[in-house]
Amino acid sequence: MDDFFVLVIVYAKPGREADLREKLKAVVEPSRKDRGNLRYELFEQQDDPNRFVFVEHWTSEEAQEEHHAQAEHIRRFEEQKGDLVERVELFYKLKLVS
Repeated sequence: MDDFFVLVIVYAKPGREADLREKLKAVVEPSRKDRGNLRYELFEQQDDPNRFVFVEHWTSEEAQEEHHAQAEHIRRFEEQKGDLVERVELFYKLKLVS
């Protein structure tokens, strides 16, 4: 198994934090059921409620790509995020070293 990790940081548009939080929370449980998912967690930065962080762990890069490209819950979020997301600060694909 070649585990694959993803870190995504998303900023809410000003005044849209609560709406974005709900939309992001809605993708967590279905994503945990996607093929190859080992961990899918959503965090909110304690000193910046506009900043949300996803930590994902997948069995492979292919499983994560399938989730992102084919999962209905992700497609729905992508359609609805336009007026909620200010920017994606960074997106990392990580491989565990030690």
